[in-house]
Amino acid sequence: MWCSLEVWYFMALILFAGYLKNAEVSVDALSICMNILGWTVMVALGYNAAISVRVSNELGAAHPRTAKFSVVVVVISSFIVGVLLSLILLIFRGEYPALFSSNADVQELVYDLTPLLALCIIIDNVQPVLSGVAIGAGWQAYVAYVNIACYYVFGIPLGLILGYLVDWGVTGIWAGMVLGTVVQTIILFFMIYRTNWNKEVNAALAQFQWDVPLFWTIDIGLLVLLTIKIALELICSCP
Repeated sequence: MWCSLEVWYFMALILFAGYLKNAEVSVDALSICMNILGWTVMVALGYNAAISVRVSNELGAAHPRTAKFSVVVVVISSFIVGVLLSLILLIFRGEYPALFSSNADVQELVYDLTPLLALCIIIDNVQPVLSGVAIGAGWQAYVAYVNIACYYVFGIPLGLILGYLVDWGVTGIWAGMVLGTVVQTIILFFMIYRTNWNKEVNAALAQFQWDVPLFWTIDIGLLVLLTIKIALELICSCP
């Protein structure tokens, strides 16, 4: 769900840029930035899947402290990766646009958008990790509501206002939508920060409670195995 909402969110950014005055240059520059952002987010998606599985496993194993420690480690690691990637782009800000376009106007606009791209990379390296934690803890519905509200109710309208009414152009559209992602990240951060992991363990264990006692389940399983074994012996003993 996170991927589809995020992808459509930033595809809408390129769509809106197509209605600006210098649409061709704006779309070209944004496409370059979105491609770079997509490459860098691949790292965060790996962290997203890893922390989701790790948190759910630790909660199911009744290890609240380990789950909390895993969250801290992954968030810090992903943040550091995002900062390093952003620094590389900022350092080579004047050189890398030429790798994607020979148009001087496109190169200049990519140069101007690079600080915003760097900020977006840092945010989008943390936000998927927080989403992964929430999904691993079983808060999928809450995450979906937060994503939809921050992306489509807050981010896109703000971007359109800054881009068209305030006349900031492509920078305004992207800045407004980045603010939507920032709000989403802050909400997820406080949801996780205020989490009582002991309660989450109890909630996870409650989902695995069986109406049938455990020793009954084990006895039934042994009975099935013994039945299969006897049946196989009878089949093999037949002439």
